[in-house]
Amino acid sequence: MRTSKNAPFEAAAMAILLVSGIALFASCAPREAARLGPATEMRYGFLSEPATLDPLNPSNTADGRNILFNVFEGLVKPDTEGRHRLALAESYSMEEMGRVYSFRLREGVLFHDGSPLTPADVKFTLETAAAAGLVGLDALESVETFGERDIRITLSYPDPDFLPNLTVGVVRAGSTDRDRNAVGTGPFFIESHTVQQSLVLRRFEHYWQEGLPHLDKVTIVFLADHNALFLALQGGSIDGATFTGGIIQQIDPARFDITPVYSAMVQRLVLNNAAPPLDDVRVRRALNYGIDTREIIDLAFFGYGRLVGGPVISGLAAYYEPMLVNAYPYDPERAVALLAEAGFGEAAGGGLSLEITVPSNFITHVDTAQVIANQLSRIGVDANIQLVDWATWLAQVNRDRNYQATIISVDGRTASPRSFLARYRSDSGSNFINFSNADFDRVFDMAVAEVDDARRIELYREAQRILSYNAASVYIQDTLRFRVFRAGAFGGMLSYPLFVTDFAAMYGR
Repeated sequence: MRTSKNAPFEAAAMAILLVSGIALFASCAPREAARLGPATEMRYGFLSEPATLDPLNPSNTADGRNILFNVFEGLVKPDTEGRHRLALAESYSMEEMGRVYSFRLREGVLFHDGSPLTPADVKFTLETAAAAGLVGLDALESVETFGERDIRITLSYPDPDFLPNLTVGVVRAGSTDRDRNAVGTGPFFIESHTVQQSLVLRRFEHYWQEGLPHLDKVTIVFLADHNALFLALQGGSIDGATFTGGIIQQIDPARFDITPVYSAMVQRLVLNNAAPPLDDVRVRRALNYGIDTREIIDLAFFGYGRLVGGPVISGLAAYYEPMLVNAYPYDPERAVALLAEAGFGEAAGGGLSLEITVPSNFITHVDTAQVIANQLSRIGVDANIQLVDWATWLAQVNRDRNYQATIISVDGRTASPRSFLARYRSDSGSNFINFSNADFDRVFDMAVAEVDDARRIELYREAQRILSYNAASVYIQDTLRFRVFRAGAFGGMLSYPLFVTDFAAMYGR
């Protein structure tokens, strides 16, 4: 976030609170005396639009959360280092080893409709989100309000790592039409949304943080695929977009500013653990040994990408388990032997057929599927690629879990290992992998409740090792993305360990 060197911090910003390894700043940023640059607009290309505009709906997609990051705010907000600082709250305290959290709201914060932020809004938001099954709020026991600005949150068990869950966007108390009427407190409000065409963000003039946002208007243009995105950028109908893979080779650096950033998402071949024959761990392990993830990066992404080996991004360095990168070295002979043991292959009387459902609007996933299909043919697996549109993927795969395998990139809702791992719990509503393992559930629950930092880190790493040992999916990479803008047109781009685009920090040059 760009700030004036002479702009004073609020007094509370001088104290940094260290809570379970997360640095919490008492102010979102220094205030600025004036906006940077001229009033300007930006047209930015997206490949998919939100599944919902309701920040409390757990079914939203990564692109949906990407957009809503600019519209809604929580009590806390992540920074570019993955730490959490106060946003709608101006102060905070923790008691009983993380079972009780108290917050004081900032004074004068307004919703986009002009109504003031109150403790009742926070209470309604957290209770509604918990009832909807939003990940991380299952321990919520009570939310109490006191006076005009104070809130006390009590959990059913101590959770010193609860702060990242309070990034959930606060909505007005009693609001029920949130998908059609998205009213938040963020730097932009949604001026219009034309399905399959565009969504317009307009600068909120009464945003509590002075000097932000710099842009008056951001029009998000929804395009069918990477080729359409590329043509729109080349033709000037959009000012910027995010690209992955080989298309970046076609972009002229003399005409465009190109900035590499990791996606903060793990691309994977998701295996439906409940769909035969993938309910057999030997088959899942065979697929892991039979897929060369480095070759995928080299062929489908021109060598741009970072191997991960598990579901947690390496950007969460304290919690990431690096040994998993080498858990399944490419070994086609071992893959063939495991398939034969499971009853597939020539010696066993028949090969394995695998249907891979891929959202057609993501060309990088389509390219990845083609490389994987070729690799699997070497171990006697007949992989059939089934291309579907995004709406069908959301319904068939993400909601109904009616698939064998799919290729997708999955992000975390918060900059926390829990956000990346919670979906694997047996009873999670987000567990479209259909992974069910009592050891994982036990270790994950222990990690969530652990108050000792070192022990909690080890438990989260153990949970990742359980997923790897059981070959829950084939984890490929944290994809390297490229944010591309017209040369010299915009500045102030920030990169987070989350899949978000912070339009508020950007400005026109």
